[in-house]
Amino acid sequence: MQPLSPAPVQSSEEQPETGLPPRPVSCPPQWSQPSLPNGQSKNGNGGATWSIMNWVMTGGKSYCGTMGNAGSYVDLLGLMKESARSTMGDHDAGDYHGGAGADDGHGSGDVDEDDGPERVDGKAWRPLSRKVKIPDDILNPYRLLVFGRITVLVLFLMWRISHVNTDAVWLWAASVGCEIWFVLTWVLEQLPNLWPINRVAYIGVLKERFEENLKGRSELPGIDVFISTVDPEQEPLLVTANTVLSVLAADYPAEKLACYLSDDSATLVTLETMAETAHFAKLWVPFCRKHSIEPRSPERYFGLTRDPYKDQVRPDYIRDRRFLKREYDKFKVRLNALPDLIRRRSNVLNAREEVEAMRQFHLADDDIQIQLLRKKLSRATWMSNATHWAGAWLHPSQDHTKWDHAGIVQVLSLPQGCHPQCESHERRNGMPIDFKEVDPQVPMLVYVSCEKRRGYDNNKKAGAMNALLRASAVMSNGPFVLYLDCDQYVYNSQALREAMCFMIDHRGENVAFIQFPLRTEGVNICDRYSNRNRVFFNVNMRGLDGLQGPVYAGTNCMFRRIALYGFDPPKFNILYQHHTVKVSRPDDEKPLLVHSNLPGKSKWLKRFGNSHLFLDSIEDAENQAKPLPYQPEGKSGHKPVVQREALTQEMVREAIGVVSCGYEEKTKWGRGVGWVYGSLTEHIVTGYKMHNRGWSSIYCIPKRDAFRCTVPINLTITLHKALWWATGSVEIFLGPNNAIFAGPRLNFLQRIAYLNIGIYPFTSIFLIVYCFIPAISIFTDQFIVKSLSVIFLAYLLGISVSLSILGAMEMRWSGITLDDWWRNQQFWMIGGTSAHIIAILRGIVKLITGTDISFAPALKSGQNNEEELADLYVVKWTFLMVLPITIMMTNVVAITVGITREIFREKHSWGKLIGGVCFSIWVLVHLFPFAKDLVGRRGKTPTIVFIWSGLIAITIALLTLSINPSSAAARLDFSGSFSFP
Repeated sequence: MQPLSPAPVQSSEEQPETGLPPRPVSCPPQWSQPSLPNGQSKNGNGGATWSIMNWVMTGGKSYCGTMGNAGSYVDLLGLMKESARSTMGDHDAGDYHGGAGADDGHGSGDVDEDDGPERVDGKAWRPLSRKVKIPDDILNPYRLLVFGRITVLVLFLMWRISHVNTDAVWLWAASVGCEIWFVLTWVLEQLPNLWPINRVAYIGVLKERFEENLKGRSELPGIDVFISTVDPEQEPLLVTANTVLSVLAADYPAEKLACYLSDDSATLVTLETMAETAHFAKLWVPFCRKHSIEPRSPERYFGLTRDPYKDQVRPDYIRDRRFLKREYDKFKVRLNALPDLIRRRSNVLNAREEVEAMRQFHLADDDIQIQLLRKKLSRATWMSNATHWAGAWLHPSQDHTKWDHAGIVQVLSLPQGCHPQCESHERRNGMPIDFKEVDPQVPMLVYVSCEKRRGYDNNKKAGAMNALLRASAVMSNGPFVLYLDCDQYVYNSQALREAMCFMIDHRGENVAFIQFPLRTEGVNICDRYSNRNRVFFNVNMRGLDGLQGPVYAGTNCMFRRIALYGFDPPKFNILYQHHTVKVSRPDDEKPLLVHSNLPGKSKWLKRFGNSHLFLDSIEDAENQAKPLPYQPEGKSGHKPVVQREALTQEMVREAIGVVSCGYEEKTKWGRGVGWVYGSLTEHIVTGYKMHNRGWSSIYCIPKRDAFRCTVPINLTITLHKALWWATGSVEIFLGPNNAIFAGPRLNFLQRIAYLNIGIYPFTSIFLIVYCFIPAISIFTDQFIVKSLSVIFLAYLLGISVSLSILGAMEMRWSGITLDDWWRNQQFWMIGGTSAHIIAILRGIVKLITGTDISFAPALKSGQNNEEELADLYVVKWTFLMVLPITIMMTNVVAITVGITREIFREKHSWGKLIGGVCFSIWVLVHLFPFAKDLVGRRGKTPTIVFIWSGLIAITIALLTLSINPSSAAARLDFSGSFSFP
């Protein structure tokens, strides 16, 4: 289990826990010891095979003092310790996964990303990544204040429990119960945030090791990028095309990069959009390489408000940019015309087919032939090559609907080979662009639509991703997989290389995935509903990075392919490695972990299905994903160049087979392999399964955002999005993936973090009760305490001040702003009183009835101007608005009634009134963004909403007065205390 106190600093010479002792820092490749202690045995090469007992007894450390080079080792040890003190974090609870990352400049040490780590003893070996320390003068006061606030909260609860309000026991009991839950959930949420870390990646070292002096070749491992789209009407095709173009133009070798687009709707317009995108990419990709364009989404690049010619020194840049701008405008015109073009083409070809069918109909003399001819008269959707489209038709027909169609795999672009090619392109009716100095190759682009048939569950997004995982394994088999939503374009072209620094560093073999933060654009400055969610991505995720790693956030994530296949990490294969690996040669490759988990291909068939091409790809994917061995003598650490096999028709046919609807029957897909089925938040469960098997993850925050996206910013869509996430969390808590039942490989604080994900919607029950308590206390002329004593006020002051100081300290080391922190607090109230309570009901209904819950995809915006902010003021009716409006109206009515009653009362009791009014104002301030949006400039809330909310508020008021009708009537009897003059 993970201790709650900081662990000792792990210096640079200590290698991560991988099941084997770390390789010595200064030991040469071949070395031997004068004597071997018990438990060690000689091997044939004069080295030593370390035993597990010796590994445990030495505490995971490696000593070279018995060698003749002891003096130089001592000097080197001092240098490395000094380097560790200046660069490594003070807590390394999850250091067994090693890792790398990126520093965003917030509270991190001074590390120059371009220069990389200093050379040791003049040797050229340098790591690809390093952890960066958050200064102790920032973290230690933060931790101290957290535990101090916990102490204050515990003392406050003890005081509240011991001081019962006998005048209103029911009100006291309700408030104390809510406060206990709030304290418990806050403590559980805060504990995983106590050991945040930063990371830095050295991209220059990666390039030096894998690409320099290799005659144009690249030894970087392959990456398969998955992009999913559901509906071209909800997700504009221009947005998807820009995402694909940004991926194809990323700064990564074209022969090592492949992009797969999953089309859930199987529409022809999406395929032809991708065909146009592949055609335009032949210009856009080399243009980006030639001029180092950022960002590499043409829509965002041509829409930049800054000077596009700044920092451009090439004389032909202006000419090239103007030419690309014209071509991009033509590209958008062609995309906009595609739906009408397909419709007109289909009408013409259908008419021609009808004429031919009618001619044959008159010649037919058999009823069977007549029936067949009538069947041919269905209005099909035609491709550009005059053949029927295999997917969904514009006019749905049998075997050609969105939920009933054949599987489709179409290769749209393919690089020519593994060596860069330079040539000059000329476009007709335009100026030539000289690409002689860059590689004009475009990475592989593949369109995939999974087969769907009635009676088969396609498992929505998770099923589509698993189909892409199998198809890509057959066709390109990149050892790493990057998943992006269709609106997540590449904002930093170096992001893929930065992720590689994490994965193939000598300490990265136990890393399952790299999570990038979700960065948004198109959100107004005030960000009413915390759409940026910076508190989660800058505070919570960074805290988890100091444990077993961040959770999988659903997008912007790069996976190790074999981790998705459900294998255990290498560090849990100690016995197998002990008997086969010789540490006398630092560059020895470790055995396949798949062999130690699933010996024999017969078991693989039951687990992965009956595709032999897919099964053969597993071993190659594991080999290519291995991290670099430690090279103490300045060796480059190059891995053997493995060229991707040429794509054949057999591979494409096999890819169509593995995306068929019946392939997953009687296999482990969706249960122990790939993305997990059965949850709305399948990404959370998928990441949880990997952590539960012992894998770790890394959080990468580059200085320049890796990816950016657009998010829905109006109230209605935001509430439904919160409902989706909360419903998935309830499913996790009530299902078999509850973190309480996790295995021993899951870090203790990581377990708490996953537990928080499951229980946070249940806070809404207590939050709703707590929001009605001030109004009820005003109506009944009572309060949660007998009187506003000095002790009670002192506790409230201490709790509030400590929370504010904690927020300020989080701003120091995480980089969030005061506005981010406050908006997060407000949406905690808005979401808790609207979406989360409905999510609990839906989760319980699904648990009892077993019925599935479906949600429509969120609407994506393709605009990039001021009008896109107009969506902020669009108010569309949803049932999620009733409860927050009821809470606001109830508290407003209560404040009005309380003040009016106190004015006309002979014997005043301002203490209880002030307590209730302040409590109600606290509720209303948190709900202010919700109230402000209801009176937006572009929409109007239905009158029925206010009628229902008013009726509910009046009912609550009458119920509270009926608790003690005699005293309540006496308190509200103004007849004897007021008369007109």
